[in-house]
Amino acid sequence: MSLNSLASIENWPVPTAAAGVVRADGTVLGTHGPLTHRFPLASVTKPLAAYAALVAYEEGAVELDEPAGPPGATVRHLLAHTSGLAFDEHRVMAPPGERRLYSNAGFEQLGDHITEATGIPFAEYARQAVLEPLGMTSTSLAGSPAKDGVSTVADLLLFAAEAQAPRLLDPRTVAEAMTVQFPGTKGVLPGYGHQNPNDWGLGFEIRDGKSPHWTGGSSSPRTFGHFGQAGTFLWVDPDAGLACTALADRAFGPWAVEAWPAFTDAVLGEARGMR
Repeated sequence: MSLNSLASIENWPVPTAAAGVVRADGTVLGTHGPLTHRFPLASVTKPLAAYAALVAYEEGAVELDEPAGPPGATVRHLLAHTSGLAFDEHRVMAPPGERRLYSNAGFEQLGDHITEATGIPFAEYARQAVLEPLGMTSTSLAGSPAKDGVSTVADLLLFAAEAQAPRLLDPRTVAEAMTVQFPGTKGVLPGYGHQNPNDWGLGFEIRDGKSPHWTGGSSSPRTFGHFGQAGTFLWVDPDAGLACTALADRAFGPWAVEAWPAFTDAVLGEARGMR
């Protein structure tokens, strides 16, 4: 069984690309491109880091509402980009919970907080907590937990199946992660401008009614995931019952703004026709 729509990545203006689609039960509906090629993830690192943080929460190493990051902020604020930290600087721009300030610095402080709480360097903790149990042997989170991950489509399909049908976490924890945190918060979605509201869960962006957006016009409002400036994305559409990841080695730009929504709509349309 395969999805012909995945072959459209051949038309993307990128040197190398790969993509795949998986259902919650782990059934891979289709793939295209070099599945074991290791790509820089850029911000698609964040969902993996967030999942590791949620394992730390379930293990009792941290609490979601304990202090972390700048004064007044918590682990929850850091995961939901509401800590008030600047984008790429460890500098406070707003009080916690007031604005959705997308922040690499926030995820770096989250990683530091979990390292301190567990006594294990964050990249190693993520390997033990998430990557190794899922068999993601080609994935590394060394460096910044916000943007320095490296992975393959084959590995991310394992993670995408886990996000749909959790084995490492209690499903209630995952449901919380996919629920809007600090509802009604405004902010800028990088690459797509101001969104009101700019909804996020715990480490995962939630589509809701955002426009413009990097997913498709037929993507359900409950779709969650992340994209990266390296030309990468991963989304899960619970209403469609499937997830998709695509990795490329050209920086995000107008090509992706044009290509990704049409690609997603084609994948969703074909997958729904296979039911």
